[in-house]
Amino acid sequence: MGANMLVLALAALIPMIMGFIWYNPKTLGTAWMEASGLTEEKMKGANMPLIFGLSYLFSFFFTFGIYAMVVHQGHVLSILINEKGFNEAGSEINKYYTDFMSKFGTNFRTFKHGVFHGVLGGITIALPIIATSALFERKGFKYIAINVGYWVITMALMGGVICQFA
Repeated sequence: MGANMLVLALAALIPMIMGFIWYNPKTLGTAWMEASGLTEEKMKGANMPLIFGLSYLFSFFFTFGIYAMVVHQGHVLSILINEKGFNEAGSEINKYYTDFMSKFGTNFRTFKHGVFHGVLGGITIALPIIATSALFERKGFKYIAINVGYWVITMALMGGVICQFA
C-alpha cells in the first residue's frame, strides 16, 4: 500500500492556493506585511518563479509528512516490512499483512479524519516552530496568529485530501 503520487502532487498545491487567499491584501496580506515588517518596496524585485518553484517543491516534500500523520496503515507496513518473508507471496507474514489490510486497510481513511490530524499537526508542530522563531525574531502575537492560522487551515485541508484520496 503506497501513496498515490498524483494526489500528493495535487495536495502540494494547497499551500500555494491557500497562500494566494490568506496573504492577499484583501484578506490578511496587509496585516501580515505590517506584522512582518515588510513593505511594498521590499517585496519588489524578487525572483518569483524561483520562489514559487521552491515553495511547490517544499510543499511536495511536506505531503509525505502529512501522509505519515494521517494514513495510519503505513505504520503497519513500516513495522512489518523487514520481517523475514514479507515480500514472499504466501509466506506467513505476507498472508498476515494481506489479511490485516483487507480487513482494516480503509479504516480512518476519510477527509474528516485527515482534517482532524491536520489541525492537530498545525497546533502541535506549526505553532511551536513558528512561535519560537517569532519570539527570537521579535515578532508579535499578530504575526504568530496570522502564520499559524494559515498553517492550521492548510494542514487541515492537506490532511483531508491526502487521507481521503492518497
